[in-house]
Amino acid sequence: MNVKKAPEPSEQDIKRASVATAKEVYDASDGCLTVSFYRRLCATGPIGVIAMNLMRAQKTSTRAKVYRGKRFRNASYDTKNYSLDQLCAALEKDACGLIWGWGSDSNTLGFPWVLYITLPTGQVSFHAPNRGAGPTYSASWDGVKGASEERILTFCDQVIKEVPA
Repeated sequence: MNVKKAPEPSEQDIKRASVATAKEVYDASDGCLTVSFYRRLCATGPIGVIAMNLMRAQKTSTRAKVYRGKRFRNASYDTKNYSLDQLCAALEKDACGLIWGWGSDSNTLGFPWVLYITLPTGQVSFHAPNRGAGPTYSASWDGVKGASEERILTFCDQVIKEVPA
């Protein structure tokens, strides 16, 4: 596994992250801003660690789908899978009342496992090549395609609003 070391944010990056929305950070290709925002999320406690891993997994998954070079696409999926592993570890430690678990999807070749998490903003899911740690999901897919990104970003903004910058 080859996950890049995060860049060290400057004071300016930290200031920008203190007022940025999750969507602004998500859309930016700015590693220092992203790391500052992730640190801000994690500072909120276990729910922030969950939010950060959700956002990182979603961001890298979205990027991987548009990369043309196999090397970049593979590196992005490596980061996504690392994020899912970290997310499951955080959820196992303290799920913060969230319902989560694994299901299967035989229709997705090469990615037969699905991690589901029911957030206050709605259900989100990630396909994965392997089943990670954690329980079997007790519910079923809500049938809403393409909603994870918005639901995760809204959730991250809600988590950030709980603790001042």
